[in-house]
Amino acid sequence: MSSTTPRPAPHPTRRAGRRTVSSPLRVDREKLVLGVAAPLLAIVTAVAITSAVMLMTGDNPFRAFSVMLDYGSKSDSQVWIINKAIPYYLAAAAVAIGFRMNLFNIGVDGQYRVAAFFAAVVGGALSLPGIVQIPIILLTAMACGAIWAGIAGYLKATRGVSEVITTIMLNFIGGSLIAYFLQEGRLAERDENIVHTPDIPDSSFFFEIPTNPHPVHGSIVIAVAVGVAYWFVLGRTRFGFDLRAVGRSEEAAEASGVSVKRTVVTAMLLSGAVAGLVGMPTLLNESGNYGIDFPEGLGFTGIAIALLGRNHAVGMGLAALLWGFLERTGTQLEFEGYDQEIVGVMQGIIVLSVVVAYELVRRWGVRRQQRQVGEQLVAARNGRSATDPAEVSA
Repeated sequence: MSSTTPRPAPHPTRRAGRRTVSSPLRVDREKLVLGVAAPLLAIVTAVAITSAVMLMTGDNPFRAFSVMLDYGSKSDSQVWIINKAIPYYLAAAAVAIGFRMNLFNIGVDGQYRVAAFFAAVVGGALSLPGIVQIPIILLTAMACGAIWAGIAGYLKATRGVSEVITTIMLNFIGGSLIAYFLQEGRLAERDENIVHTPDIPDSSFFFEIPTNPHPVHGSIVIAVAVGVAYWFVLGRTRFGFDLRAVGRSEEAAEASGVSVKRTVVTAMLLSGAVAGLVGMPTLLNESGNYGIDFPEGLGFTGIAIALLGRNHAVGMGLAALLWGFLERTGTQLEFEGYDQEIVGVMQGIIVLSVVVAYELVRRWGVRRQQRQVGEQLVAARNGRSATDPAEVSA
């Protein structure tokens, strides 16, 4: 009696050819290509559209880009760009925490202004050694920012109120609150024609990194620490996983045991705490007080930088530097006879190009992955079909 031993079915990936063989190197190469394709496409698109706009207005785009590169490469411009990028990065990180779980914290602008104001009040009222007073000022700013953002988080979690509406309203409330207290005889004092909070002691100023011709603000250490914490907490911890899971699907996260309400409130508190640090580079490295000339609008700039950096810790840093570069070189373009609005046009085009480019590349990657999965399924089905005659003869 003879029997035929069935031959083992060939591995599906082998029959599918070399293209379907699982290879970590190939997967990494594909991820690298997808990661590089989007920013390259965005840069090319932004340069092309900006050049077209300049040509339509009768300006020479090549001369403009040459002026920007030449002026931006000067040492004093580089220091200015770095110092300008520090609060931009902090604002972007605050916005990105909410973005990672599909929350739109539009109130970073109000949160950092309220935080900076009360931190300046506390700093001006105390006279302690710098090693003690600086942490007190920073903690005060973080606490005020967290409280201001936590109001929106609480209303979102308990009443379902849109955080977009509440944070925008809180921006106006915060501005009115500051205007009320920032008056002579209340929490401010008058210095000639400028009203500001009492100056913080010299010991409370942050250190500076000596560079030529101007120093780099020591608050860059705060930005680096926030960036590392952002990367670790959101990408390497259980809380970060829960936060991203809620952002993808609240129903699925709830079913897996994640408290959506608690995550929403915690995320807004963290976002507000980081937002509270946005004004610290100005307070502790420049002004030493909060006055009517304190910078405004940094929170809205942070939204653009978070989008430009794709909520990535390193990407937002590069985006903040790029934003500072455009602002620095834009002033030189005005001296060269270009319209001052051209820088705003560039910034808007760059953000729009990045958003569109990343979405196009993402869709292309999804379609490519679906096609590869389909090929593997077909190969597996063909492999099983090839073993059927042997099994029947057995």
